[in-house]
Amino acid sequence: MPLPRPGSCSICTGSPPPYEAIRSWAIFEGPIRRAIHTLKYGRNVSLGQALAPHLAEYVHELGWHVDLVAPVPLDRQRMRERGYNQAGSLAMPLADIQGWPYLPKILVKTRPTRSQVGLSPMERKQNISGAFRAEPVFASGKAILLVDDVVTTGATLSACSEAFIQAGARIIYALTLARALPHHGLEVV
Repeated sequence: MPLPRPGSCSICTGSPPPYEAIRSWAIFEGPIRRAIHTLKYGRNVSLGQALAPHLAEYVHELGWHVDLVAPVPLDRQRMRERGYNQAGSLAMPLADIQGWPYLPKILVKTRPTRSQVGLSPMERKQNISGAFRAEPVFASGKAILLVDDVVTTGATLSACSEAFIQAGARIIYALTLARALPHHGLEVV
C-alpha cells in the first residue's frame, strides 16, 4: 500500500511478497485511469510511448540496479484478441530510455486465467497461481524489473515473481503505471 516514505506496508510485513519492492507511478484514478483503459482496451499503444518517460524518471529516482526489463505477459488467446500486450507497450520504451535489455519472452503465461475483475484477493491469488514460467537461461542470477499497467492486490506480480525465483532470478522489482487503492474496490481493471 502507499506509504509516506520508503518501507514495507503492514500487508507486506505480515506476508512478504516474492519481489524486493513494488512501486507505482500514480494512483489509478482520473486521467491515469482513463489512459490505462484506453491503452488496455482502446488499442492506443502510443500511450505507452508517451507515459514511459515518466516511468523512466521515476525508476531513475528509485535507484534500482536492473539487468533486464520484462512485461507481465498475456496468455496466447488474450494476445490474439488484443493484438498487443499493454504492459509491453510501457516496458519496451522504458527499457529503451534506460538502456536496459528488454526481454518480452523471458516470462510466459502458461495457461489462460479468468479475468481478475470482480475477484476477491484470495480468488485472484488462486486464479493466477502457477500460471507463469520464466526462462532460467536468461533469468538466472539477474535483477529483473517486472512491469505492468496497474496493480490491485499484487497477485499477478507475485505469481510472475515466483516464476522468476524458480528460474533463479537474483532479485525482482515490480513497477506499475498505477496503483488501485482499496476504496476503489477490486472492480478496477
